[in-house]
Amino acid sequence: MQARQRFGWCSVVWAASVLGGVTAGCSSQDRSPDAAAPPGSTQQADQKSAAGPSSQPFVLGNAVEPFDPPPLEELDKLQWEDGPVVDSLEQLRAEKAEAGPPPTSVEEALALRNDFPKSRENNDKILAALSQLAPPDGAGVDYEHTFVRHVAGDLNSTNPLFGSSVTDYELSGMAGFSVLAFNRRFEYFADKDIVVSWQRSKDNLVERIVLRDDLTWSDGTPITAHDVEFTYRLIMTDHPELVIPAVRQGTDQLRYVKAYDDRTIVYWHKEPFATRTGNMLWPVLPKHIYEKSVVEDPSMKRSEHHRKYEEQPVVGGPYELVSRVRNQEFVVRRREGWYMHGGQQVRRKPYFKEVRVKIIEDLNTAILALKAGDIQSMELRPEHWESLTAGDDFYAQNTKVMAPEWTEFHVVWNVKSPYFSDKRVRWAMTYAFDYEELLNTICRGLYEQGRGTFNPAAWMFPPDGPQPVKRDLDRAEDLLEFQLMTYTTETGVQVATLWKESLDQIGVTVNVKPTEFAVMQDKTLKHEFDACFAGWGTGADPDMQENIFGAGKQRNYGQYANPEVDKLFEQGRRELDRDKRATIYGQIHMLLWEDQPYTWLFYRNAFFAFNKKLRGYNFSPRGPYDFGPGFAALYGAAE
Repeated sequence: MQARQRFGWCSVVWAASVLGGVTAGCSSQDRSPDAAAPPGSTQQADQKSAAGPSSQPFVLGNAVEPFDPPPLEELDKLQWEDGPVVDSLEQLRAEKAEAGPPPTSVEEALALRNDFPKSRENNDKILAALSQLAPPDGAGVDYEHTFVRHVAGDLNSTNPLFGSSVTDYELSGMAGFSVLAFNRRFEYFADKDIVVSWQRSKDNLVERIVLRDDLTWSDGTPITAHDVEFTYRLIMTDHPELVIPAVRQGTDQLRYVKAYDDRTIVYWHKEPFATRTGNMLWPVLPKHIYEKSVVEDPSMKRSEHHRKYEEQPVVGGPYELVSRVRNQEFVVRRREGWYMHGGQQVRRKPYFKEVRVKIIEDLNTAILALKAGDIQSMELRPEHWESLTAGDDFYAQNTKVMAPEWTEFHVVWNVKSPYFSDKRVRWAMTYAFDYEELLNTICRGLYEQGRGTFNPAAWMFPPDGPQPVKRDLDRAEDLLEFQLMTYTTETGVQVATLWKESLDQIGVTVNVKPTEFAVMQDKTLKHEFDACFAGWGTGADPDMQENIFGAGKQRNYGQYANPEVDKLFEQGRRELDRDKRATIYGQIHMLLWEDQPYTWLFYRNAFFAFNKKLRGYNFSPRGPYDFGPGFAALYGAAE
C-alpha cells in the first residue's frame, strides 16, 4: 500500500497534515505518532462525548462554506496541466536500476555483521542488497508468506479518522484507501492503482481526478468519487460528538470538493497554497456504511452499527482485517478484491498472504521473540542495537540496518508555567544539560545532538543553523523547582534522571515523575505539566509544524506563542518557490531556537531488525513503511 497518511509530523503514518509525535526517547520502538493524544484522537473524542448524546442536529458538511460548483462542461474550459499518476514501485525500481547493482550479493550481505557506528560499510552493504525489489513478474516471492510485525501498543481505533497511535496507522497503511500518496522524497503523486488521470488548473485553484472503475470495498461495493466527497464533508462537519480535527487540518483549506459522477472528483482550493496537494490527502470511508448511521450516532462510536464496523471495518486497501485480539495482536489478510476484478488480475498481487501485528509492550521480550523467529521485524533502541543484537543468537535468523530518519526528541517547556515563561530560564535549562552523557552513554553514540526543530538533512534547515549547545553551568544560574513528566520506559526515565542530575549542579530542584502514557496524553492535552520529555517525527511538508508551534494550535502542548512565527507559517504556505520557502522555514527554525520552547536533545535515525527471509525494505525520512511504495515493496523470499 502506498503512503497515504497526511497525519503525522512523524511516522505516519494516515500521514501528512496532522503532526505525529514519537514516544520513546532513545527507544526506536515506542514510536507512537502522538506524544499526547491529539484533539481528534479517539481518547479525546470519548472524553468530550462521555456525558451522552448531544441534542444538536447532525448536518453533514456544515463547516463547508457555501459554494456553487460549475457544471463539468464549464470546467473543461479551464487550462489544465497533468499531475503525476505513478506506479511508485516501478518508479523506485527505475531509481535502483540507475544507481547500479549493489556491491554485494544478498547471500554475502546476510553473512555480514552490522557494526555501526564504528563503521558504516557493512550497514550500507546490507541495506543496498536487501533493499533490492522483487522482479516485475514476482519471481522469487513467497506469496504464501505471513509477515509478523511488532508494535508496542494496541489499536485505539480501526476507523482512520480517529487514528491516534502508530498502531492505528500501521493498520491504515495496509488496509486504508486514499486517492493521493507521496514517495520517499515527499513528492506527491496519484497512485496508478487508483487513479486514471489527475489534472490541475494552471492557476492552481482547481484539481480534477478521475478514479479507476475497478475499485471495490472489502464488502464488494464499488469505491466511487462519492465516497471521497462524503468523507470530505464528514471531516468538515461541526458537531460536539464528532471530534476529528486532526484529519481536518489542511482539509479545511479546501474551498469545496464535489463528485460529478462515480469516477470524477473535483477539488477547489481557497488559495493556491504550496500545501494544496497535501490538503487533498485524507483517508476515505465507505459512504454506504456511514451515511445514515452517522446521523443517528454522530460520535461514530456508540451505536451497535458503529461498534460492529469498529471490529469488522469495511476497507479499500490491499489487505483487510480478519482478526483482532485486544492487547495481543491483529491480523490482516491479502484481499483478492484489491487485485482481481471481473475474473481478471488488474493490479499487482500483494506480496504477503497475511500480516500479523503482535503487540508486545516490553521491548526485551520482543527481542527474545525476534531471536526465536516469533516476530520478523522490530525497531531497535540503542541498548538493543549495541549489545542484544550483536551475537550469534540474533544473526542466526536476523540482520539489522540503520537509515537516516528525521525524528527529533526534546523536552517541551510549558511556557504558561510560572517557571518557564521567561526564555532566559528555558535557556538556563538548555545550558545546564549534560549532552555528552546523554549521547555517549544513554544513547550509545548512535544519535546526533539536536539543533532545533528541523533535521539538518532537511531542505528547510537553515544554512546558518545553530550549532550544538555545549554545556555551560556558568550560564545556567537561575534557581527554581519544577516537575519533569516522562514516559515509564527505561530510556525515558534515564533521560529525565539525567536532567535531574544535571540541574542539581546549579541548584535547580527537579521532581521526576514517570507517567503512564494514557495519563501523560491527558495531562499534555490539558497543559497540566511543567516540562515533558517527548519527540516528533517528520511530516511531508514543514507547514505541518504550525500545529505544534502556532499560537493556540492543537498540539502546541507547551502553549508557546510568537506572532512572528505565526506570520512566517502563513508566508510559507503561500510561497510556491521551494528555495524561498526554505528561507522562510529557516527563519522559523532560528526564531524557535532563540525562544527555546523546547530544549532539543537529539536527532534519531531509524534502527531496524529484519528476519533474513525478508527483502525489499527501503527507507524514507519517515522510516521503512510510510511512503510510496514503502511497505508494498517488502516481500518474503521463496526458499
